[in-house]
Amino acid sequence: MSSWFRRMKKGITTPTKEKKETPDGLWFKSPEGNIIETSELRENNYVVPADGYHKRIGSEEYFSIIYDEGKYTELFANLESGDPLKFEDTKKYTERYKSSQKKTGMKDALRSAYGEVEGLPLVIACMDFNFIGGSMGSVVGEKIARSIDYAIEKKAPLMIISKSGGARMMEAAFSLMQMAKTSAKLTQLAKHKLPYISYLTDPTTGGVTASFAMLGDVNLAEPGALIGFAGPRVIKETIGKDLPEGFQTSEFLLEHGFIDYIIDRREIREQLSQLLRMFKN
Repeated sequence: MSSWFRRMKKGITTPTKEKKETPDGLWFKSPEGNIIETSELRENNYVVPADGYHKRIGSEEYFSIIYDEGKYTELFANLESGDPLKFEDTKKYTERYKSSQKKTGMKDALRSAYGEVEGLPLVIACMDFNFIGGSMGSVVGEKIARSIDYAIEKKAPLMIISKSGGARMMEAAFSLMQMAKTSAKLTQLAKHKLPYISYLTDPTTGGVTASFAMLGDVNLAEPGALIGFAGPRVIKETIGKDLPEGFQTSEFLLEHGFIDYIIDRREIREQLSQLLRMFKN
């Protein structure tokens, strides 16, 4: 009887060393409970067909989706931030910064690239939420500024894909200065009559929303994206009123005129090429 409880007899249970574990990442489950194979998810540009849920993705995925044959040239890849304020908290900024670099394989929270969309040139600056919440520090601002200069040099349109928790608190004033810096640089782009397309994804908040994310000649957004400046609790305490349901979603913002279009990620290349041709003509 004891052998039964201990499962010592062969055949009653499979020895641990013989068990076949299910590989991690084989399936993806959307918030609504729809399950899809990760290979099929990739084929659908990381959108769940059953409910249209857009999974958060990074710059590498966006570049491969948007550019022709996924080919592009990365710009200003080696820019890194220092620690000018010697910020110390539960973990030193330098330690967290290096840890994020090792974890993500990126230098900072934004990557810039140059390539073509159906034969038309386009500079893209794309934020990565996995790098300290996509926070905007001095490197993010500098990369956007240099991307604008590069777009002017190449006489190419600029697209910024926003995905951020806002300003990077560890850089304090240096981070807040990027709001004015990027806005001023976009004025230079406008003077050269080059279009700027802003693509807001989930989430786009804080100082990013308050600066370059909402300054596009065309402001686009993904379905269901969280877009706002402050959190609902802060807003409610400030105005002293209950907030409408879903007031910080891309759908609500479209209804109230804050953005121009909502574009499904599966259609982004087609829609972008139409926009670029329109601007060219």
